[in-house]
Amino acid sequence: MTVTTKTVTKEARVIAALQTDSKGLTAAQMKSRFGVANPTATVTTLRQKGYAIYANRRTNKGGETRTFYRLGTPSQAIVAAGYKARAMGLV
Repeated sequence: MTVTTKTVTKEARVIAALQTDSKGLTAAQMKSRFGVANPTATVTTLRQKGYAIYANRRTNKGGETRTFYRLGTPSQAIVAAGYKARAMGLV
């Protein structure tokens, strides 16, 4: 009997969390929950793979500003720019 296990990458776990949590994730949450060493680099990699990840800043009552990353739908202008870049051979 052979048992196989599937390894889930940190990127896949971050995407899964972003898909289920509409509030988004902070860099600190990515580090603590998923062991992501460099959340900014992870977000950049995911964006390069085609995920529309947006960074939203919120300020709490104490004046502390935090960046929350959330998964969204790209605007028509972003999609058009991507097609234009591809047609020009930039991508």
